[in-house]
Amino acid sequence: MNLNRRHFNLALGGSAALAALQSLPAFAQVAQPKIYYGFPAGSAGDSLARRVADKLGGTSYARNNAVVENKPGAGGRIVLETLKSSPADGTVLTLAQASALTIYPHVYTKMNYTMQDFAPISIGAQMIFALAVGPMVPDSVKTLQDFVAWAKANPEKSSFGSPGAGSMPHFVGSLFGVNAGITFQHVPFRGSLPAVNDTVGGQIAACVTPTGDSLAHAKAGRLRILAVSAPKRVPDPNAPTFAELGYPEIVAEEWFGFFAPAKTPTSIINAANSAIQAALKDQAVIDGLANVGLVAAGSTPQAMRASLDSEFKRWAPLVKKVGFTAES
Repeated sequence: MNLNRRHFNLALGGSAALAALQSLPAFAQVAQPKIYYGFPAGSAGDSLARRVADKLGGTSYARNNAVVENKPGAGGRIVLETLKSSPADGTVLTLAQASALTIYPHVYTKMNYTMQDFAPISIGAQMIFALAVGPMVPDSVKTLQDFVAWAKANPEKSSFGSPGAGSMPHFVGSLFGVNAGITFQHVPFRGSLPAVNDTVGGQIAACVTPTGDSLAHAKAGRLRILAVSAPKRVPDPNAPTFAELGYPEIVAEEWFGFFAPAKTPTSIINAANSAIQAALKDQAVIDGLANVGLVAAGSTPQAMRASLDSEFKRWAPLVKKVGFTAES
């Protein structure tokens, strides 16, 4: 990236000085960026944040690898509130799920940020969600149809955990309950892993989380994945989709994306985008993300913004159908 020579007095140099200037980046590299992530360490999104952070050093964006700081709470809203008030100089980024900007505005009447407070950099990875049941649900329940029958017979036990109130997994579970005609009590947690752990421990009947957060337990026989929210079957987990089981409305894919404060200069956004996209093309990163149920998926800032706008419009009627608001 070349410096804009209008910012310099050409009388200072000769050809050698100009050549040196042309080799400099358009901004000073960030020494060591910080990436905030709004859920606990060990989750699928945390894996994405850390794998990308470890590839940012020595790029046009940063001299050293980034440091990831977990700030769980409020379904990921806390990190976006923190980012909003952070310096717009590339030193602080946030990895956030799309629903924090596409669903939450339909749920929370009072929010401390809007989509306009952030500059999209790049989508990081895509994910789907799985409905999994644990030991509270009898072993004889092996299919989604079996679960509907069990839930109708045991409404006092029919509950599911999600990463947080207003999250996309929350609405996937709630839409299933509405469309299946069952009581399906939502239990919000501070992240996917606590919801998965309580399902494995038998404290709640089921959980709806990113597939990667329940996959290891399913393979070990501690959970049974009954359905996934993908538009079509995926190899892992090899479970039917809600759509093929008679719930065509429940098709949900979400992404994690990297954001900067709104007034961050375009030169910094472009440098960060280039570094993040390069990290997401690294085979070790791709394989590592696949192990936690994520598909590496970089994008331009413009494509990321377009996706946000589209999903914001799509989820408005679905949130209304479920009838959940923060006040409810």
